This record gives sequence, C-alpha cells and structure tokens, in this order.
Amino acid sequence: MRLKDKVAIVTGAGGGFGEGIARLFAEEGAKVCVADIRAEEAKRVADDIGAAAIAAAGDVSTAAGIDAIVSATREAFGEADIVVNNAGITHRNQSMLEVDEETFDKVYAVNVKAIYLMAKATVPAMRAKGGGSVINVGSTAGIRPRPGLVWYNGSKGAANVISKSMAVELAPDNIRVNAICPVIGETGLLEHFMGVPDTPENRARFVATIPLGRMSKPLDIARAALWLASEEAEFITGIELPVDGGRCV
Repeated sequence: MRLKDKVAIVTGAGGGFGEGIARLFAEEGAKVCVADIRAEEAKRVADDIGAAAIAAAGDVSTAAGIDAIVSATREAFGEADIVVNNAGITHRNQSMLEVDEETFDKVYAVNVKAIYLMAKATVPAMRAKGGGSVINVGSTAGIRPRPGLVWYNGSKGAANVISKSMAVELAPDNIRVNAICPVIGETGLLEHFMGVPDTPENRARFVATIPLGRMSKPLDIARAALWLASEEAEFITGIELPVDGGRCV
C-alpha cells in the first residue's frame, strides 16, 4: 500500500487519465477526491471505487470550483497530501489562426490557471502538514510540439515550466512538484488532438511517430503518478517525466 493514509485530489477524474490515476491511488491505500466538472461521471468513478473515494463537481478554471473540490475533500478526509492537476482541454488540431479567442481563453484557463488556483487553495495546508506532492499533467506537446496545436502546446509548455518553478520555490516546505508529460493517448480528446476522424488509418499516422508503437493509456499515466506521489520518489522534484513511448527522444 504505497499511499496508505494519504489524501489525494485528482482533477478531471471522471474519465481518461484522471480516472486511471484515481483508481490506482485508491488501490494503493489513498483516500481520493474524484473531481470533475461532469458531476455524473465523477460520481460513477467514486461509487465504483467505494468508501475510499468521494465525488466532487467543480470547474477547475474558477476559484469557486476549486474551493468546492478542496472543501469537499477536507470535509470527507482532511487536508490533501497529494494533488494531481490532471483536468485539461484542447482546441481542435487546426491552423493557429483559426482558433477563436474564446477557445484560446478556455484552454489557458483549464490547463494553466487551474494550477494557480489549486496551489492557492492547497499549498498552505501542505505547508502546515510538513509537506506534500503536486503532480501536474503537462504534455509532450510542451516539449516536442505537433503542428496544428499551437495554443494547446503553449498551455502545456506553461504547465511544464510552472511545475519546475513551483518545485524550486516549494522545496524548503518539503512539497515536491513534478510534471507528467503523456504522449497522445486513448482518451475522449483523441479526435481533437488528431483533427481528423478516429479511424485505424488516422491513428496509425500518429502511432508511427511513437517508437514503442502505441498511444498512451490511462494505466501508463497512473503508474507514473503513483511513483511520483509515493515515498519512492521522495528525492524527486522539478522533473518533466515523458510517458511517451520514446516520442521525445
């Protein structure tokens, strides 16, 4: 039980990578807040996990949404030891000039501002507890960008750099901060990333850029998050961990 007696918040946990992380954390002994803007999906995952999980609905791009998630966690389990900022969105793969301003703002609000808001809401309590672990789900898009995703790439580049910056500032408080950088994965956003229908032929074009020959899966990301959250990584902070099958080599 690598996370026994730990309390974790996982955002965007109503599906995809976040669901995989929440499930594995619970299996390893953590009490988990399954947070998602989609209340029904959060409840589905939390109910399936059982007594070790609660569901919390909230828009992570707003202070009110973050406060609702953090308050629900505190009421059920106490202050968070681990925060996984996994919730994320993208614009459709297209020319950079075709992305409208509203979409641009939403991408940065969910992928970047949410990290700021969550830090404001949870870091003081982590300091009081004597430490913690923050894991931001960045992306290989912030390391080795693909064309057609310019503004998404930029938001994930920001998430990656913010993670390193937080790590340096919070190290004296024994709060470790790391970024996981998945390659394109089998999630609900897949067609948006590809910009074309999800067909075997179109998948093959993207898989061809990944040396290990497949897309990422929720369990790949969950295992990386588990290691970073556990005591096994107690001397690891400020890294960008590509979980990418060799895409960034």
